[in-house]
Amino acid sequence: MRGMRAGRRSSVGGFSLLEVLIALVVLGFGLLGYALLQTMNLRFTQSANQRTQAVTLAYDLLDQMRANRFQSAWYSSAGFNPGDVTRATCNAESPPLGNVTIDDNIERWRCQVVRALGDDASATVTVDANRIATVAVAWNDERWNGVDPIDAEGLEGAFSLRTQL
Repeated sequence: MRGMRAGRRSSVGGFSLLEVLIALVVLGFGLLGYALLQTMNLRFTQSANQRTQAVTLAYDLLDQMRANRFQSAWYSSAGFNPGDVTRATCNAESPPLGNVTIDDNIERWRCQVVRALGDDASATVTVDANRIATVAVAWNDERWNGVDPIDAEGLEGAFSLRTQL
């Protein structure tokens, strides 16, 4: 009987050290994959937020142009190159009240673009003779480090909106 008990004890052992190490390695790779998934999720979410803001800003300028259709060509001066408008050059004051000019609206819109998309943002605004308005907004999405840029200028974020006024 003693021989049988001894045999049972040796067959009913716990985990070996090698099995525990393998389980920890598999768990470690799973946690690393999860961490990578979370960082990529954050990256995509921030880029989607910038794209949403660019769309909203482009529609905002087009709505201003629609509200003032007869002077919509004046909004062609709203475009700017990267670095022309920065957060430092934008007034921290609230928008003017009362009699607001087109130049005031353009200045406010430019500052909104730069505040939302960064100092490297740029915009192009055109209105042709047929009253077709185009608003293009571009920005540098540094989270992508130049991988697969959308536009030819090396900026990873770009959005263009075209409409009949």
